[in-house]
Amino acid sequence: QVQLVESGGELVRAGDSLRLSCAASGRTFSMLAMGWFRQAQGKEREFVATISRNGAFTNYADSVKGRFTISRDNVKETVTLQMNNLMSEDTAVYYCAARSSILTSNAEREYPYWGQGTQVTVSS
Repeated sequence: QVQLVESGGELVRAGDSLRLSCAASGRTFSMLAMGWFRQAQGKEREFVATISRNGAFTNYADSVKGRFTISRDNVKETVTLQMNNLMSEDTAVYYCAARSSILTSNAEREYPYWGQGTQVTVSS
């Protein structure tokens, strides 16, 4: 089992930056590919970003490319999502997810482990 705890969500203004963190425990963190997803009210959960086990490979949704950066610290067992130039459409609950694979994935169904989410609200 893997336990994931997100933090860092808050109310910010459009154009601001915010950094989300996800702390993992329960399994060797360096063996986990990690992802961030988000769910806006009334919408389905969607892919945001993913990072490989060693951090060498990352992938982003088109909507956040160039504004968001995913990174990880395998010593501290954390994954972060740096979000810059936030827009109102970024408002959502952000979830951290993990999968025991060398491969990353953009697909929600391929992540068996999920955190409880952290709310990000961007006011325009």
